[in-house]
Amino acid sequence: MKTILKTTLAVLIASMAFISFGKEKKAQTFTVTRTIKAPAQKVWAVVGEDFGAIANSHPKIASSNYINGTLKSGEGAERVCNFDEEGSKYVHEKQIHYDPQNYTFTAQIFHAYKLPLGPENNFAVYTVVPIDENTSKLVLDLSIATDPAIMGKLFKGRFKRTIEDYAIAVEHHVLTGENVNSENFKHIKKQYK
Repeated sequence: MKTILKTTLAVLIASMAFISFGKEKKAQTFTVTRTIKAPAQKVWAVVGEDFGAIANSHPKIASSNYINGTLKSGEGAERVCNFDEEGSKYVHEKQIHYDPQNYTFTAQIFHAYKLPLGPENNFAVYTVVPIDENTSKLVLDLSIATDPAIMGKLFKGRFKRTIEDYAIAVEHHVLTGENVNSENFKHIKKQYK
């Protein structure tokens, strides 16, 4: 029985690889938006200006810091976001297309723990849109291209839920100043549903 199961699994994996061979690798994309009752500058201060301290406003990130000589946010700033205290599970990102006047930048993703990323098309575009003087909208556009491409399709729903939770956490952090983490997020999330 184990041999039949292993053989079936091997054939299935080989078939998926053959079907995708020669085809263009397609990135998985999605957009998450959240309206926040705060001025755009205040939201931008958290997501754009405090790029290296994302751990303060992300429920899944245990710690974050600037790397490779980066001292502050801006064009070329790099950060590592650790999902565990040991730093063995992490994401490495770089700020590009940094435009503080229009409250937008792109975070190029170079490494994401356990995710076999392809060489390009891995990024998140952060945009804060002013609605009025006391309200803004956070827009997060993500593109993830894995190799093999099927991995991105399998994890797309999980990625989107994580980013939706992040948007809620940003709202809470902006409105209260309280840092968000895995321990307090469950309670926080209930407040914003």
